[in-house]
Amino acid sequence: MARIAFILLCHKDAPGVVAQARRLTASGDFVAIHFDARADPAAYATIRAALADNPGVTFAQRRHKCGWGEWSLVAATLEAVRAAIQAFPAASHFYMLSGDCMPIKSAEYAHAFLDADDCDYIENNDFFNSDWIKTGLKEERLIYRFWFNERTQSKLYYASLAIQQRLNLTRKVPADLQMMIGSQWWCLRRQTIERVLEFCEQRRDVMRFFATTWIPDETFFQTIVPHVVPRTEIRSRTLTYLIFTDYGMPVTFYNDQYNLLVRQDYLFARKISPEAIELRERLGDLWAGEGVPFAISNEATGLFKFLTGRGRIGQRFAPRFWETEGALSRGHTLNIIVSKKWHVAKRLTQAVRYHTSIPAVDYLFNEENAHLPDMGGVEKTVEKRERHRRALVRLLFQQFRSQKLVICLDPSALELITDFCGDKADTRLLLIESRFDDEYLRGHIERVGLAGKTTQPELVSRLLPTVRRDLEYEADRLRDMEFPQFHTIGVNRSVEANAAVLAKFLDIPAALAHDLAATEHLFSD
Repeated sequence: MARIAFILLCHKDAPGVVAQARRLTASGDFVAIHFDARADPAAYATIRAALADNPGVTFAQRRHKCGWGEWSLVAATLEAVRAAIQAFPAASHFYMLSGDCMPIKSAEYAHAFLDADDCDYIENNDFFNSDWIKTGLKEERLIYRFWFNERTQSKLYYASLAIQQRLNLTRKVPADLQMMIGSQWWCLRRQTIERVLEFCEQRRDVMRFFATTWIPDETFFQTIVPHVVPRTEIRSRTLTYLIFTDYGMPVTFYNDQYNLLVRQDYLFARKISPEAIELRERLGDLWAGEGVPFAISNEATGLFKFLTGRGRIGQRFAPRFWETEGALSRGHTLNIIVSKKWHVAKRLTQAVRYHTSIPAVDYLFNEENAHLPDMGGVEKTVEKRERHRRALVRLLFQQFRSQKLVICLDPSALELITDFCGDKADTRLLLIESRFDDEYLRGHIERVGLAGKTTQPELVSRLLPTVRRDLEYEADRLRDMEFPQFHTIGVNRSVEANAAVLAKFLDIPAALAHDLAATEHLFSD
């Protein structure tokens, strides 16, 4: 059976550290503690005294003064790892934790999980080709040297960087390493840890390189582990659940989020608020539980993004997600079908293609299969189409050799719709009004990742009113924009009424419009 040596980096909350160490060792596992040398000496003394008689706990022999973004965090981790390797020969896995982490599964579940697959868990994305770094320095982290901390020595930090950039004082990445990046929260097998430590002893050049790299806790282990372990034995993920806000700060969890956390496909979570006493107690009890079933649904991240994306007044427009490059020519008519129920809009475009000569494509910015013509490869992936959206539509007019074009957009794409309506072309909007019953909403919640198949029904029921209002609001804001050529059809209107609107929207004869409006099961779910 797997036995885990937890590498615990902490700098505060001495009672919490003691409780965590006792909890983790009570299950037969081990803990190696590095307590920040900058922290309160009295707190460290308290921890040492409280855990002195616990054979499952050891301490890093050397304590480092840790600073965010500095090599000191990696150095502290290595000190705790060395202590754990020496003190706990029975440990099969080594798991990075912070003082803000808590288990969201039982020890029984965690051991069985690790026994099921002989592998290492560590995020390792290609440093240069992935988009793991969202903002700030990227390549500069590696090619320049960083001796100062951005947060505590900002003037020296930026002055040093500016001098190196001005004088072109760059350095090369070690030639035999493929630089990788990912979360610092990993779980590695004993043999992997031993290989990493051996690498550290043999490759002093690499150690010197990382010692002046910026934020090396996101690159050191992530680069070295794939260098010393076959890629087939690595799972590029973390077993510690965390969410980041738009500002790059980790989300903190509180008492009422217990059920949400335990349904995630992870073993631990951070950050758990120190004030969330009830949550900490329940998660602590959970770690000691036996025979506890876990229904994994993984909806937490999608739910967080959905709720925070609604903005300060409860709603937020979709972000500007396309480039205003080029323009659609005068004399062209762009007919935009807007519908939340994509299958309804696609039934209408299929009917347009069948009954008329007007080219009609589906959700070209959302789905790969959107009935696009051959466009030299740009049509192959949604990613390529998203780069220059207005230019893509202009190209569609050319490829179809038509003055008219029908496309489908989701009502959430308000700024994109607004941009098209502000272009030189004759842009017409057709909103398909839909009813959102509970059955549809439950399916929508699952499709967008707000809940999974095993999510508790009462949680989904609580979401229904919020999601319904959100979908209705998307249609309302389109109406409120008062676009000059705005039309609506819907299930509550007669075929004749819908046909009259379609005739005007597409500028087609009434009889042809009636054929479109009478499409079988047009509005059916």
